[in-house]
Amino acid sequence: MIDRSGHLDTLGRLLRAHPIVALLGARQVGKTTLARALAARRSGETTRFDLEDPADLARLADPMLALSDLRGLVILDEVQRRPELFPVLRVLADRRPVRARFLVLGSANPALLRQGSESLAGRIAFHELPGLSLTEIPANQMPRLWIRGGFPRSFLARSESASYEWRQNFVRTFVERDLPQLGIGIGAETARRFWTMLAHHHGQLWNSSELGRAFGVADTTVRGYLDKLTDALVVRQLPSWHENLGKRQVKAPKAYVRDSGLLHTLLGVPTPRDLEGHPKIGASWEGFLIEQLIERLGARPSECFFWRTYQGAELDLLVIRGRQRLGFEIKRTTAPTVTPSMRGALADLKLDSLTVVHAGKGSFPLAPGIVAESAGTIAATTRPLR
Repeated sequence: MIDRSGHLDTLGRLLRAHPIVALLGARQVGKTTLARALAARRSGETTRFDLEDPADLARLADPMLALSDLRGLVILDEVQRRPELFPVLRVLADRRPVRARFLVLGSANPALLRQGSESLAGRIAFHELPGLSLTEIPANQMPRLWIRGGFPRSFLARSESASYEWRQNFVRTFVERDLPQLGIGIGAETARRFWTMLAHHHGQLWNSSELGRAFGVADTTVRGYLDKLTDALVVRQLPSWHENLGKRQVKAPKAYVRDSGLLHTLLGVPTPRDLEGHPKIGASWEGFLIEQLIERLGARPSECFFWRTYQGAELDLLVIRGRQRLGFEIKRTTAPTVTPSMRGALADLKLDSLTVVHAGKGSFPLAPGIVAESAGTIAATTRPLR
């Protein structure tokens, strides 16, 4: 039912080109399962260490001794628990000929990213594993993916209630165990309250002062919380794009809960029927499709923006790579039409194309440079960035 061969192909290509590859993603997103599938696909030896297993930690008491004689593929799971391994990996990666290639798995802990980029510069490649996407599931399962989100266990749960219960447990574990490891020094209940408040601001302009007052802390404190959740890959900050257009443009970012299933859990929305009557349904739909588009395009965070002027023109997603500029508007309607805002974005931003993603069926042109695409087919019709 799930096809993650695209990520397997990417990991295989990166491992052929680099001695060390870091597979990063939120907890429970499927990193370990993907690593096992990669090992099964490869020929030769594979050795795996789970750094949450006391036995494997004991084996790595002297990491140089434990790793230096290994051949083939070496998998180090939850590597952020042992950052002192990175200098050892640097030495092993510089051996010639290359004797082993290392696949390190971990949550996007800032310490992991910093250590990897500093100690292993030029030796390591990073690949982020997001939740399940529309390219990995049957086309008729899109409503299920939207409601339940992209965590495999949530998506594959036997019922809506079982999926919702899994996500509730995930949120509880995340705020009690994972957030403290990321350096957020607040209690679990306070952390959950902040994340829930953020869910109610999903898709809105970020206002640190307003949220700080509502939360009873300084604006710099809530900004730090937002950054930590972004580092943990459960929140996306979408920055605003602004350039010299002779118009006043919004400069504050937007914040989204990246997984739609977690968003619905934080909002207390357990079923599709409950979502249909919820005021955040439009924002949920928008955030869900923004994630799908970014994943399908293969866009990096530094290439993704939204755009809005104080005169009313706006664009939900602007993706820029080199001279290529792609715009996307997301409408939860079956009959999209061209608006003055769309025409303004197309002209002012000099877009190569503007795609209106809608909830109906079919793809059709709306105006020169503007095309409507069904949400159910964007995975097939949208091409990765050049």
